[in-house]
Amino acid sequence: MTAMHSTSTAALLPDDQLHVVVVGGGISGMSAAYELSRAARDGGPAVAVTLIEREARLGGKVVTERHGPFIIEGGPDSFMAQKPWAAELAREIGLADELMVASPMRRTTWVLIRGRPQPLPEGMLLIVPTRIAPFAFSPLISPFGKLRMALDLFVPARRDDGDETLAEFIRRRLGSEALDRLAEPILSGIHSAECERQSIMATFPRFRELEKRHGSLIRGMLAARRAAPPSSAHQSPFMTLRGGMGSLVERLEQHLTARILTNRQATALTYDATAARPYRLRLDDGATLNADAVILATPSYIAADLVDEAFPALADALRAIRYVSTATISMIYRRSDVGTPLDGYGLVIPRSEQTWINACTLSSVKFRYRAPDEYLLLRCFVGGSRRPELLARADDDLVRLAQSDLRAILGITASPVLTRIYRWHNGNPQYDVGHLESIAALEALAPDGLLLAGAAYRGVGVPDCIKQGREAARRVLEMVAARYTSP
Repeated sequence: MTAMHSTSTAALLPDDQLHVVVVGGGISGMSAAYELSRAARDGGPAVAVTLIEREARLGGKVVTERHGPFIIEGGPDSFMAQKPWAAELAREIGLADELMVASPMRRTTWVLIRGRPQPLPEGMLLIVPTRIAPFAFSPLISPFGKLRMALDLFVPARRDDGDETLAEFIRRRLGSEALDRLAEPILSGIHSAECERQSIMATFPRFRELEKRHGSLIRGMLAARRAAPPSSAHQSPFMTLRGGMGSLVERLEQHLTARILTNRQATALTYDATAARPYRLRLDDGATLNADAVILATPSYIAADLVDEAFPALADALRAIRYVSTATISMIYRRSDVGTPLDGYGLVIPRSEQTWINACTLSSVKFRYRAPDEYLLLRCFVGGSRRPELLARADDDLVRLAQSDLRAILGITASPVLTRIYRWHNGNPQYDVGHLESIAALEALAPDGLLLAGAAYRGVGVPDCIKQGREAARRVLEMVAARYTSP
């Protein structure tokens, strides 16, 4: 990394070299900077890239702590294999041999019902049953709830493309019990969201596509299962890296040719369409950066503060995106003290159960190399839309509350040998109903050369953020190159 001492970039760059500033050094911003550098190496326009990150490290919420033989994830521990952009990037930067799927055994997910863990029956694709017998004999859903879910085969499909909440969609197709016991803990839990506000079109559009095409979720999932390769039935949907997700940002940083400014903060952005480089960024130390284009890969509320002076309407739209705060509590136990509490990857908990934790992952069961065999690494999730007040608790209180739930649910009475807490204040953007329309309107307010990327916009997972960063870089290159080649 290099430090910047000049007060302007004007004298640093030749007139014919493009300068793009990327604000935000999380996985979206890093992916954008990487794509800009890669395009130049592949014969694209010569481009100088400056990446600004207010923290001391790059990677944002992708952070892995390696404590002796233990690998502890502070943020995401994996990504969905069906979204190819993370695995593609990992292979491009030389991490192909590090990619691995979740452990093939113990793939069961458990759901807490009336204080007792119940396994999802075999044949469930997310929340949709595709095998009759395991579902019929499962205690997870009551007999009446099962009959109501079966009515999905007869409920008329909604044919328009309008948005609705996840709660409205699930009640309409599968009923209220399926919403409480399946959709809310599993689907809303992915986004730390409230199902009564969560947009189905922004978070699970595939469900609406299946409904529209097949007239039923069950028929649609059965068709998808028949069309899938036979080998996919035994493949985990989750992928990660052997050394932890942090390996991705560590290796990606090595491939960046950008000028990287850490512990620096952009404070304002101004725009002059008549200037040779129309964008100017002021930094917290008084320096300025002139740029042909800017990619804002920060949380939307930070982007709003940056553009408020030049684009107040855009700032207002960015501030309208709602966020919640979450925390992860990782705890390591000796196997001799706890055994394996669940035969599976972990436990999701409906809001109606009124626990302190929202879910628990058996991290060292789900993925190899996370802990030696004689230890068990668990990770609990708290906060979000359910209990936002928990983020104000001290670390010791959060551990104590998580332990009380683990004692009641899983019978774990031993004390952990190691605990780690990662807090993500305002770290989870909420995709409320109408989100996609709001984002389209927001993007229309941004002038040419000002791009937005990150979890606030078109996908919260690591693959989505990588995709957004790289696409923003490609659009910037197209726009700026056209400006320099036009007569």
